[in-house]
Amino acid sequence: MTTPSRTPSWILWPLRGLATAHLAGVLAQAALAGLFVTGDVDLLAWHRDNAGVTHSLLYLQLLVAVLLWRPGRGPLWPALASLGLVAAETVQVALGQWRVIALHFPLGMAVFGLSAVFTAWTWRLGRGSAA
Repeated sequence: MTTPSRTPSWILWPLRGLATAHLAGVLAQAALAGLFVTGDVDLLAWHRDNAGVTHSLLYLQLLVAVLLWRPGRGPLWPALASLGLVAAETVQVALGQWRVIALHFPLGMAVFGLSAVFTAWTWRLGRGSAA
């Protein structure tokens, strides 16, 4: 595992940007879901479309996290965490399509929490260094 001062900025900034954009998409998902369940049924299509964009951002985040590890010589755990989020979001999408709301809502809350922790980590990595 490498120290934060050795984390290259050429990969750190894209990881930060993608993690932040993904987190924004996850937050939008929660807002759209809340508005949908309160009666604005037209927002279900927005919720579905935003899910596709958000999930795509997560795949890019996974790619960049792998590049952080190799060739960037950074830690492996961001790639593993991103892979775990990909798995959780894939299940989340399937549960939503199958209308298994009793599992879809709490898993969505977990995805939001994990995405927030991951994003915060990306902004702490490299602090106080030339990264």
